[in-house]
Amino acid sequence: MKLTRRDFAAGLAAGIAAPYIITTARAEGATTKIGMCAPVTGPAAEAGRYAIQGAKLALEAVNKAGGILGKKAELVIEDDQTTNPGIVLAFSKLAAQSDIVAFLGSIRSTQVHAMAPDVLKLGKPVMIGGTDPNLTHMGNKWLFRFRPNDSYSGRVIAEYGVKTLGKKKWAIVHSTDAFGTAGGKALTEALTKQGCAPVLNQGYANQSQDFTPVVLAIKQSGADILGSYFTFENDLGIFARQLRQLGVNIPWVGSPSIVNVTALKLAGPALYGTFGVADYAEDSSDAAKAFAKEYRAVAKVAPDNQSSWTFDAVNVLSAAINKAGSTDPAKIREAILATKKFAGAEGEYNFDQNGDGLHGYNIVKNDKGKIVFDKHIEFTD
Repeated sequence: MKLTRRDFAAGLAAGIAAPYIITTARAEGATTKIGMCAPVTGPAAEAGRYAIQGAKLALEAVNKAGGILGKKAELVIEDDQTTNPGIVLAFSKLAAQSDIVAFLGSIRSTQVHAMAPDVLKLGKPVMIGGTDPNLTHMGNKWLFRFRPNDSYSGRVIAEYGVKTLGKKKWAIVHSTDAFGTAGGKALTEALTKQGCAPVLNQGYANQSQDFTPVVLAIKQSGADILGSYFTFENDLGIFARQLRQLGVNIPWVGSPSIVNVTALKLAGPALYGTFGVADYAEDSSDAAKAFAKEYRAVAKVAPDNQSSWTFDAVNVLSAAINKAGSTDPAKIREAILATKKFAGAEGEYNFDQNGDGLHGYNIVKNDKGKIVFDKHIEFTD
């Protein structure tokens, strides 16, 4: 069933029961506006709902504490339709509203790449969740990342699989979009440095319905462990079920999508016993636990990184604007980059000059559907 804008809005109102979180400006300058591109429709609509809920939860706290520059903060949402053309259109609609001071972009790297030229042209801060390392290293000073990038995830997956699980014959499966390609490359490089060059490096197209050829390639490779970078949770769910149906039961360490709520629902027991790198893990810090408690009370589901990064992005952005004392884009940028030791749901934010706020990952395990925190690995190089 296709989810319409009206159905989606009604669902949010019923699920969150806090209609005052998104306010309506009835006069010029009555609120401080933050734009948000989110997948209201398309294959990631459920994840989009979680992302919006995380942002709204943070906005509620900001407004209760006095708002942004003494005004109520307002979230202005446009549907990115879970596509690259969709996010370009959504961002253009938001960018045309001159009173929007900053934006939340996408968790998907390929969509961030699609909107990046327009972000650079506009010259206003955009918070992102995409993890392709290139996003903050391509000369676009207006992108600020609220998840650790995949140069870290590849190292953590490799280190945990080789040193903790003791496996050396790796099969890598990744999407062929910007996120998956960068992730697969990062993992390959990390494994090669450990003397474990992959026996299989297999790409797949997003929204595939049959992963049988990929699974058979894994079986034929003789791999004793699987590493993966899946962009969409529905793809991961199909792959996981087919993997088990065809008798592949080797250890599996995946990118953060492997522990997202949507993936857990779709794959069920097929993901039991798997491991993942997770930027958000409920038991990783006091801030993460506090967020989980607040989020469950509002959303009635467990939080994951779809909601945690937007929650942190709104909080850091709001604090930065208040610190800057201005909505001037350059001053907001300076204040974000100056953010240090900010305790967020995803971890402690210490922004570098590239716009990366986090520099490590958590390792978690799927214990019969429950995500159990193992340890956090932080990098300082």
